[in-house]
Amino acid sequence: MRPLHSFLLVSSALLPSVAVALGQNATVTTNSGDSSLLQLAGNGINGQILVSSDDWWGVIRAAEDLAIDFGRVTGKNLTLGNWGGSNGTSNGTSPYNRSGPGGGPRPGQFGIKGGESHLSSNTTGSTTTVYYSYNPVTNFINYTTAAVAEQFTGPTLNNNWQSQKTVIIAGTSRKSPLIKAIWAAGKIDLGPLKMGWESYVSQVVDNPIPGVDRALVIVGSDMRGTIFGLYDVSEGMGVSPWYWWADVPARKNSGVWALPGKKMQKPPTVKYRGIFLNDEQPALTNWVDMNYPRGKYGAGFNHHFYPKVFELLLRLKANYLWPTMWGSMFGVDDPANQAIADAYGIVMGSSHTEPMARATNEWKSFGKPLGGNGQWEFDTNNKSLTEFFTVGVQRAKPYGQNTLFTMAMRGSGDTALTLTEAQAIEVLHNVVTTQREVLGDVFNGTMVQDIPQMWCLYKEVQSYFEKGLTVPDDITLLWADDNWGNLRRLPVGNETNRSGGAGVYYHVDYVGDPRNYKWINTIQLEKTTEQMQLAYARKANRIWVLNVGDLKPLEIPINHFLDMAYDAEKWGQDSVPSWLKAFAARDFSTEMADEIASIVSVYGMYSNRRKYELIDSMTYSMVNYNEGDTILAQWDALAKRAQAVYDKLDEEAKGAFYEMVLQPVLGGQVVNQIYVGAGKNRLYAIQRRNSANAVAEKVRAWFKEDHVLTKRYHELFGGKWNHILDQTHLGYDLSWHGPLFDGYWQQPMRNTLPPLSYTQELETSLAGNIGVGVEGSNATVSGDDAWHENSSNNLKLPPMDPYGPNTRWIDIFSRGTEACSWNATPWEDYVKVSPSRGLTGGPSGVDTRVYVSIDWSKAPPAPNTTAVMINITSSCGTQWGNFPAPKIEVPVSNLAVPAAFTGFVESEKHIAIEAEHTSRNTVVNGVSYTTLPSYGRTLSGVTLNPVLAPTQPVGTGPVLEYDIFTFTNASDVNVTLYLSPSLNFYGASRPLKYGIAFDAEPPQVKQFVSNFTGGDYPAGWNQAVADAVWGLSSGNSTTTKHDLTTKGKHTLKIWAIEPGVVFQKIVVNLGGVKPSYLGPPESFWAGKDKVGGYSGLNFAGLEGVEVL
Repeated sequence: MRPLHSFLLVSSALLPSVAVALGQNATVTTNSGDSSLLQLAGNGINGQILVSSDDWWGVIRAAEDLAIDFGRVTGKNLTLGNWGGSNGTSNGTSPYNRSGPGGGPRPGQFGIKGGESHLSSNTTGSTTTVYYSYNPVTNFINYTTAAVAEQFTGPTLNNNWQSQKTVIIAGTSRKSPLIKAIWAAGKIDLGPLKMGWESYVSQVVDNPIPGVDRALVIVGSDMRGTIFGLYDVSEGMGVSPWYWWADVPARKNSGVWALPGKKMQKPPTVKYRGIFLNDEQPALTNWVDMNYPRGKYGAGFNHHFYPKVFELLLRLKANYLWPTMWGSMFGVDDPANQAIADAYGIVMGSSHTEPMARATNEWKSFGKPLGGNGQWEFDTNNKSLTEFFTVGVQRAKPYGQNTLFTMAMRGSGDTALTLTEAQAIEVLHNVVTTQREVLGDVFNGTMVQDIPQMWCLYKEVQSYFEKGLTVPDDITLLWADDNWGNLRRLPVGNETNRSGGAGVYYHVDYVGDPRNYKWINTIQLEKTTEQMQLAYARKANRIWVLNVGDLKPLEIPINHFLDMAYDAEKWGQDSVPSWLKAFAARDFSTEMADEIASIVSVYGMYSNRRKYELIDSMTYSMVNYNEGDTILAQWDALAKRAQAVYDKLDEEAKGAFYEMVLQPVLGGQVVNQIYVGAGKNRLYAIQRRNSANAVAEKVRAWFKEDHVLTKRYHELFGGKWNHILDQTHLGYDLSWHGPLFDGYWQQPMRNTLPPLSYTQELETSLAGNIGVGVEGSNATVSGDDAWHENSSNNLKLPPMDPYGPNTRWIDIFSRGTEACSWNATPWEDYVKVSPSRGLTGGPSGVDTRVYVSIDWSKAPPAPNTTAVMINITSSCGTQWGNFPAPKIEVPVSNLAVPAAFTGFVESEKHIAIEAEHTSRNTVVNGVSYTTLPSYGRTLSGVTLNPVLAPTQPVGTGPVLEYDIFTFTNASDVNVTLYLSPSLNFYGASRPLKYGIAFDAEPPQVKQFVSNFTGGDYPAGWNQAVADAVWGLSSGNSTTTKHDLTTKGKHTLKIWAIEPGVVFQKIVVNLGGVKPSYLGPPESFWAGKDKVGGYSGLNFAGLEGVEVL
């Protein structure tokens, strides 16, 4: 059968330009260029949305939202009419024959029989008000409910609907008598909606009912299908889903028109799509405390707070929520919470560690009265726990059509069970057996297999399953990432055929090892896309749930994740640029959408290189490859770009842009300034520079700026978001040393600066008033220190050759009380220095960076290697203390590669290559390599495609080839690959591996991710996720040794043996690689770079980087 896709049955070339809902085909336009279009609002039209009071309460409520959204856009709300209010309801039969092909449980009921009806209405005169009724729970130990029902008041509808101009008709196919009547009259074909989960049809229909000439008819296959169709209009005319949560202003327009044609929206890719509000204090809890009254048991996470979340989810076309858990109890804090979720149409779950619709804190509060030993241990306290589970199911039953039960159990407080693996497997078998008996007893008349259930294979639970734990086939297996965005496992073999299917629990916020990351957005969307496309391909498409911490300020990764879950085919591996452009156009500016998309993408790379909480003053090198200064230069350029966009935006759009883009950019910049500045201060203090003090003061100023940015955020919109950035993020405790990682993982109780040092400016160094330092070394001369040979007065620069950096640097700095003029004089004229003289120290002197370069046209012809000295003399004469004047040695090698050679050339005894820059790559049996732009730490990622490709035995699959040229005779060459920190998601039978070889040597095979089980992770995992790559501090699992004793041209060959291996960078170390975080700059690429035109100064290829 042909799949049903979202499309408009009309040529787009004939349509005016429209504001399209993100990723969706348009149903409306704000462009009035075509007079034949149906006008919905504006220009004096008093439009009406016609619904039936017999439809779902949630549908009618969403219709009211749409009516108000029209006012946000045009300045005038639509009204709501009630078909049947003065007309009688239709006797038309359902558009589906339940005993025919479309039979079975109706969408929205999830197969649960006997679902309770909560809808009621009251007609007074010409209006009808709809209500949702429920009986609140009154006892949380033994299930009881209030005898008198309570109600949520819904919209009030106009029964005299004929008195208004109906422009939109909306309803649910099996629920609304209005829609049944239109179908019965043959005005609309609802066949495509048959059994379509959350799908809808939008179509302009002539004479849909008597009294209406023409209307946009929106019909959903179920409650949420109709709601999504309504919100599709809202978004399409310019109301962002983030209008409240991120203050995105509606696009004002004089009118809104419906487009012709028929939009048939297919069911979502993922059935249950949602978020986990993992309320790790302080931010969200403090914000809730400020805005909602505290309840009996804690913060006010009540039925006034949650509807804001529910509406956001529905506008984002999501349907599923794990509520806050650490300081709250969803069903207890406010007995109306479960009811309001059901009324809105949100499927409620509970976190991976909270079974049977009960919160963790409920056991602490209500478990003891149940008797037993009070322990959260099924093997010793099963009777009490069974009663506890039963109450949870009883409480959820009235809302069973919108409940997805978490099964099994972990240990107390989100920990592993305190049992052996064999014992745990046996106990969990008994737990789930009992839980399913409880479900069957409470939902009497419903097959337990028809009740949605999920078992999250989080941490150690995954190993129980892999060691033989049997899970009933109808329970969805929810696979988890490693909390850092790397999928631990996906369905393999016949696991993809389970009736319950599979899903993914994914993180964009986390509390735990190796360090928390929960301050602001640090997510690289390209990485999320790569991982979740693997999940989609492996049929993990029943549930996607995203741990979003406090929700704000993670708006962008939330929207992106949920859009992928809604339509994974549309948002494929290479989709991030187009998604970001669409997001930027919708929420900020169509004119600047490209620039905003680029800014957000670049920010994702910079922030994900290392989470802010993991950065310290030693992260980036201050002396090698100009790394620290380049980091600051990149952030400075990005901040200027973001600020420029902000300055050009309309005033009303600036707040949203600050929340989602500018604050993260400026906040990320200041954190890097603080830690790079602290690193520079440390270096300068070691070198006894006076400027150590000035740098320390800059760091202190940046520390204040961090607070200013937070305060600015908290004061937006009259303090609407006060406390959202309360999260501490500076000063994690590095004094604690764990068995696997150094530094305590938990948040500091207060933001704290890294250590700073000050030098005594009132006294002169024992080695005189000025000092000299060089690139690649902490050492300084004249004088003694720990970094160069004792009493030596010479320092050596890194070597210079035509294929390396075009300059090296010497720093001349003040370390005393007097001003001194100085001269730098090379011994050979082909060695150039700029500047060659200056004044350092005193009130008018400055520290100076002297750049050294080579005039290769005057240098001794290749091949030649020599050393040239540079004298540093000073007007202070002999005032170098008791030490001679310093000299700087410049190693100079004039080398040449054959004119016909193309490829990467050795310099400074190493070669560095970005993985996408291949000399050749091959395709074998339809399997090839694809480049993931803006992925990883510096440029991109390269991985196998398609993701479902079988294992590619080394030497037989597609290969990446890199031609290189070496000048060093080395028999022990290390080649290190920087690989994305992926895990063995195919399981132990297909661990991630790659093959590598030079020339005709036999390939070496490296399994760079070790096998692991239980709650543990593979060796080096803590370091890999901290570094955002395998291959840096994670051990030598991505390093191989090779014999390159023959100089000249070689070909490096690399094979990905499994899909999911993502290559980022290659470093060939012939003995010259120096410590850094991002590795050496990419080497000279013969055939592309020109001698004299290649800078090679830093990993980003930037010129003129400002020096701190």
